[in-house]
Formats: sequence, structure tokens, C-alpha cells
Amino acid sequence: MSGTAVLLDELAAERTEYRVAARLKDWAAVGRPELRRAGILRGAAQSGTVLWAGGLSWGAQRGLSLHSEVPATALVLPALLTVVGVALRAGLLAAGDAAAARGARTVRETLRRRIIETALPARGPARTDLDEAAPDRAVDGEVDQLTDWLTGYVPARTTMLLGSGLVLAAIACRSWFVALLVLAATPLLPANLKVIGLGTQGAVRAQLAGIRTHQARLLDHLRGLPTLVGLGAQDEAARALERDDREVARRTEKVLRIAFLSTAWVELLITGTLAVVATYCGLVLLDYLHLPVVPDRMSLSAALFVLVLVPAYFAPARDLAAGYHARAQAAAAAELLAPVLDAPEETDLPSAVPLRPTRGASPPGVCLEAVTVRHPGRVAPALDRVSVRLAPARCLAVTGPSGAGKSTLLAVAAGLSAPHEGRALHMLDGRAVPADPVRVSWVGQPAHLLPGTLRENLLLARPTASDHDLLGAIASLGFEDLLTALPHGLDTPLGERGTGLSSGQSQQLALVRALLRDAPLLCLDEPTAHLDPEAEQRVLSALRTLARDRTVLLATHSPALLPLADQVITLRHGRVR
Repeated sequence: MSGTAVLLDELAAERTEYRVAARLKDWAAVGRPELRRAGILRGAAQSGTVLWAGGLSWGAQRGLSLHSEVPATALVLPALLTVVGVALRAGLLAAGDAAAARGARTVRETLRRRIIETALPARGPARTDLDEAAPDRAVDGEVDQLTDWLTGYVPARTTMLLGSGLVLAAIACRSWFVALLVLAATPLLPANLKVIGLGTQGAVRAQLAGIRTHQARLLDHLRGLPTLVGLGAQDEAARALERDDREVARRTEKVLRIAFLSTAWVELLITGTLAVVATYCGLVLLDYLHLPVVPDRMSLSAALFVLVLVPAYFAPARDLAAGYHARAQAAAAAELLAPVLDAPEETDLPSAVPLRPTRGASPPGVCLEAVTVRHPGRVAPALDRVSVRLAPARCLAVTGPSGAGKSTLLAVAAGLSAPHEGRALHMLDGRAVPADPVRVSWVGQPAHLLPGTLRENLLLARPTASDHDLLGAIASLGFEDLLTALPHGLDTPLGERGTGLSSGQSQQLALVRALLRDAPLLCLDEPTAHLDPEAEQRVLSALRTLARDRTVLLATHSPALLPLADQVITLRHGRVR
């Protein structure tokens, strides 16, 4: 590789590192006051170390005196000073840890809220550029990778400046030469910490990427387990997961190996410095050292004092070294979190949009102007310059074969998906505004029900609804026998994806939720698919009630639903025929 190429690679790496550092700094800003307080408290805790070191050396000096007998009362003050120092240190460290935990919790909660708001926006189209498991991995795992960096590295810089400064001043008061020796070894630490960070970040990035890939593949295999068993491919799938597991374990071992080796190198540097100081103190106490400029007199108390404080001087640096590893881990996690957190800029959205539709609001018209939508991995567009105009309080039925683009058209018209070309508008009192899902009730097939009770699933549409409201909505759609058929009525527990209900019952609940939401625009995506004729007739009757005084978009294969429509269009290969 040429020198120019190497230089360009290094510049690119530096730019990437700068962007990651700026992103981490921005994320930590919300918890900065508590994290700064944690650094100050941990640094101030070194004053307790100075006190107990002073008490220990003072008591040792008195206890080892060879010239006279020392009464027991003479050791009371040194012992008291030692106890006070230990208690002060423990109290300040505990307060610092609590402040760091509060700051880290604030940052994590803020990031999780941003991830959820980005993946599930309250207004505007939802993200379509993420796989469905990415927000879950980010919220549940990758945000937690920032914890050690927040509680360790961010406060450690303040701790090192304040705490090491206090200890160095205390050492200098007893021996300026030992302080000079310690200070001379200090510049070696930043260079070592930089090397530690560079070596760790690549390994941690590879580890987190491996974990993400393994999780995604495991989720896919679990979802497709019946298919794999039916094909007799379950053993091969298990072997593939085992290979992924071994790869993740290998990458984790590499990260741990780098962490242990880097920590050992820092410990070696600290131990070497302590050995030099101990040798100097021993030679001076034995009167073996006689060099120009170098002090050759030191009391036993001073020697013990500086020997105890030298490791304390490097303790914040040791924490900073561990923080460098945590920072590398956080930087790797930040690169994975960035695509989830970086939402596309919102344009042409109304400045004030309520989070829930206004009950009884006038139904909007719908206007699609030359809308084109392309799905990743597909050459042909899902919608190809489709234009549709629907008047308020009218029903449009969209028909066509599977894959023609019916669901995509409804998603664009509802504001759930942004078109790549063209515009999707809602007409409100003659004004054209961008399509927004806040005005929409969506009923799809299958109906999405969450684990919980039947009541909890209905309250998703209107959290303030009473049981009387819920029962009234069920009755108004003619579904009274739904509760009669369930063992515990509104308290009937539902499993994942509505386990425990038939497809017809699930669809009935979805229609009741749409009625409770009371949005002026109703989108129905194959509401009677996979239903038997009797269940289809019940749903059709409920749709007549639900469609009153609403604008309705209906995607269907069923001829039985077409009489509901004022307009009918047919899609084929993403175009209106």
C-alpha cells in the first residue's frame, strides 16, 4: 500500500474517531452535572487517604520509637486520625458512586427514549431503513454498554486531576524529591492509555457486531423453526448457531485478553515507580545514599507516609486506564447505535400536532401526487407514480393481486411510510397538509395483539376509557357475544400475538380498537382475510358502522367488501390500472 493510501486511511480513522467522540460527548451532556459531581467527590476522597496515611505513619513512628517507652495513650490520636481518614474516604467514594450512577441512569434513559421516539415516531412516517430487531437490541443491550464509560471514564479525568493533585501536594510536603520521581513517571501513562484505547476499540467493535449478528440469526431461526423442522434442516441450523456462538466467544476472549494485558502494563508501571521510591527511601534510612542535590535525610514517619501515598497517587490513573477500555467499548457501541438514533430530518410537518386525534374531527380528504416507493432489495418500485384523490367522508377500495402495492399505498396515504418521490397529503378544511398517522386508525390482517388482558389491549386505543366505554364500543359493532365466549370477559388473558383467540375474534378486537381511537381516517388492510364466510359477514356489518362519517381506505381481495366503496382502483405491478 502506498504512503498516500496509508495517510488517507489514518485521516479517515481520525475523522471517524472524532465523530464518535463528539457523539459520546453529546450523549453524556444530559448527565454531565452528576458525573462531574462524582469526579469531584472521588477526587476529594483522596484527602481521606492522606489523613489515614498520616495517622498510620505517625502511629508507626511512635510505636517503633527505640528511645523511650511509648504509653498506650500516645497512639490514640494517630489511631483516631486513621479512622477519620478511612471514614472520610469511604463516605466520599460512596457519594461519588451514587452520583455517577444517577448521571449514567439519566443518560441511558434519555437515549432509550430517543431510540423509541426515532423508531416509533409520534408523528410523521416510521423508519423503514432499520431491521425490526435493531431498536430492541439498541434499547436492551447496546445502551447498557455505555454504563462503565459513564460511571468510570467520564468522572475519572476530574478525579485524576483533583485526587492525584492532592496526593502529590501531600507527598511534596514530606519529600520534594519523591514527588519529583513520581511526577517524572506520570507522562508515561497517557501514552500507554492511548495505545490501550486503540487496541481495545477494534476488538470491542468486532465483538459487538458479532453479538448483533448472532442475535439476529437466532431470532430468524426461532421464527422459522416450524419451517426448518418441516424441511429437516433443524440440525444444520443448530450447527450454524453453534458456529456463531463460538465466534462470539472467541471475540469476547480477545477483548478480555487485551483488557487484562493493558491493565497489567499499567500495574507494571506503577509497581516500577513504587520500587524506585521504596529503594530511595530504604537507602536514605540506612544512610547509604550520598549524592549531590539528592536529599539524604528522611524520618521513618516521612518514608512510611510517601510509600503509602505513591500507590494512592496512581490510583486515579489506574481507574482511568480501566475507563479507557470502557471508552473503547462505548465508542464501538456508539457506532452501532448511531444508525438507530440518527433520525432523518422531518420536513413539511405541521408545527403543532396532537398526539391523539381530536374526537369528532372532520374527516380529511386524501391526495397522492405521483407517489413512487421503492423497497430495499427490489428492482421494480412498489408504487410507480401513483396519483389518487379521495374526497372527505368517502371510501376508496384498492384491489389487485398480492404484491401489487395495496398495503404500501395505504401506508403512504396514512403517513406511516414516506414516498421516495411525490407527495402524500391530507386535505383539512381545504388546506393540504402532509399525511400524518395521528389522524389514522389502522386495522390490518393479522390483528396485532399484545400479551396481557383483553382490557389492556383495548385501552391501547384510548387509555382513559372506562369499562362502560369498552363494553359500549363492543356492543355498537354487534360483538356482544365476543365477551360471552371468553372465560373472563375483559380480564381474559391473551398470549403473544393474540394466542387464545380465533382469527375472527382477533379481528373483531382490532375493529373495536379502531372505534375507540375515533380517528377521522380509517385504513383497512385486508380486514376479512383468512376469515370464514360467517366471520366475514360479521366484520362486514361492523365495517358499515365504523365507516360512518369517516374517510376510509380499504385494501381487499374480497368482492363482498366492494359495495362499501365510493371509488375502486386496481393496482398491478405498482401502477393504477
